[in-house]
Amino acid sequence: MTIFPVTALRSVELSTPSLDHSIAFYTGVWGLDLVAREGDKAWLAATGSDFHVLELKAGEGSDLRKVSFHTSSEDELERLAGVFSAQGATFVRPLEAAPGPAGGRHFAVREPQGCCLEFVHGDATKPARNVADRPVRLAHVNINSVDVDALAGFYEQALGFALTDRSKAMAFLRCNSDHHAVVIADAPTNGLNHIAFLMPDLESVMRGAGNVKDAGYPIGWGVGRHGPGDNVFAYFVDPMGVVVEYTAEVLQVDDHYRVGCPDDWIWPPGRSDQWGIAPPKSEECKKAQISVPFASP
Repeated sequence: MTIFPVTALRSVELSTPSLDHSIAFYTGVWGLDLVAREGDKAWLAATGSDFHVLELKAGEGSDLRKVSFHTSSEDELERLAGVFSAQGATFVRPLEAAPGPAGGRHFAVREPQGCCLEFVHGDATKPARNVADRPVRLAHVNINSVDVDALAGFYEQALGFALTDRSKAMAFLRCNSDHHAVVIADAPTNGLNHIAFLMPDLESVMRGAGNVKDAGYPIGWGVGRHGPGDNVFAYFVDPMGVVVEYTAEVLQVDDHYRVGCPDDWIWPPGRSDQWGIAPPKSEECKKAQISVPFASP
């Protein structure tokens, strides 16, 4: 059985031109809780054990500031930091006590295409709750890349992720039994494609999507069922132009899973998911999926 040095996707940090508006959307509509706020930053939690799953920071526009992962141990955290140091990686934060209310130790580096990746161990947790129709944790982050295979290779070689599927446009990578924690999508520019939040079940995806629609945000794509990962999905565009997804029933895999290739994931003309009932992705959603850059160094 593969032993992963990185064990889970923890959180994502976004810049937002309207911190109060973003907080209102993610707490009042999306189903997260505000757990801390300090100056121009806010931390929001789902119902699972992670202290937070989303950080919001006031800024001039919407961009992806960092993607944060848990490591398996403090020793592994230190080993990874040493590997990056030996390779001459650009450190955004050295190995040190992590600032912010979650604590722990961390370091942050820029991957080859510019996204800031944070690695954390020993941060605070909280009691998990089982709450219908509300996000449990992050399911995956989808990153746009001008060179999918190169970036997928970085996740495999430097971070110990495993490739689970390769469609024509995307590479799916895992760091635990979830089919994927990171998806890398072919795109004309590097940046954020979308953030997926795990819901308790299919019913919660449906009811949650209905609640978001009732609040005035149309479904950008879905509801449907993906091919790679077999997960149910519903996509929306948040008020600041970031694409967010409700998902559930993510396929659980192990080392015996056969890695799929592009020929395994071809739909009949006009179909974009397994079920074949999802309408075409909205133009707003397609535009938003390539409009959120990485934060500048």
